[in-house]
Amino acid sequence: MESGHDNGQAARRAELGAFLRARRARLRPGDVGLPEDGIPGRRRTAGLRREEVAELSGVGVTWYTWLEQGRNISTSAQVIDALARALLLGPDHHRHLRYLAGLAAPDRETPSDDVRPRLRRLVDAVAPNIASIYDGHFDYLVWNRAYALVRHDPDRFPADRRNLLWMMFSDEENRARMTRWEPAARAVLSQFRAMVGQRPDDPRFADLVAGLTAASSEFREWWNEYPIRSFRPATIELDHPEAGRIELEMFQVRLVERPDLVMVVQVPASHAMLQRITSMLEAP
Repeated sequence: MESGHDNGQAARRAELGAFLRARRARLRPGDVGLPEDGIPGRRRTAGLRREEVAELSGVGVTWYTWLEQGRNISTSAQVIDALARALLLGPDHHRHLRYLAGLAAPDRETPSDDVRPRLRRLVDAVAPNIASIYDGHFDYLVWNRAYALVRHDPDRFPADRRNLLWMMFSDEENRARMTRWEPAARAVLSQFRAMVGQRPDDPRFADLVAGLTAASSEFREWWNEYPIRSFRPATIELDHPEAGRIELEMFQVRLVERPDLVMVVQVPASHAMLQRITSMLEAP
């Protein structure tokens, strides 16, 4: 008797086969650089043949046929990505193909400069709450003025160090403001460790780990413990030189169109604290 897990896997494989057949049917040979049939109507079914998809993606015809039939066969990211290229899949369809194959979504490129204004409008819109957005490497993309005044200003750092981990482990001003720095730093490191483990060959991660290991004894010690922990709701406490004692409730939000980006919103825990931050923002 099959378990619910087995049934779920079978359903996903069937959906994968249906998806591949549908995308194959939408293409003509000329779309992928193959010669069109000399006799109109010669093809019994619309779209590319299985043999053509297999040839274009560099896989065996039998293997590809079994994949479309929903059989329980092994797949790899390289082969699935080759099928995506052969079938001329756009980003949305490529991510869906990977999902059906049980793989992680393909890496996204760093947001281009034309995307940053939209992200900046978002973080500015939540002021006077404190907000920033960083990418999959924990590199800052945008932040609002409240973030720069209350937490720290990433513009003070070189471009390759505008990163949440560098802020937590090397910014002495931020560290001095936090009444409980260690639990917060450990939590950030645990989330970062999980991301690095998913992409151990990523050169940006390698650079960050090497730099932080050399710069921070705490990072070096805790990194070797291999901590793993996803984000959990928390409240941090700051002793700010201008605003005084501030408690901030932490929220993480992912954008639907870019789930690899994380928006962190830090909400003052009381109206009085919110008013103190507002006064700082209104000061000349």
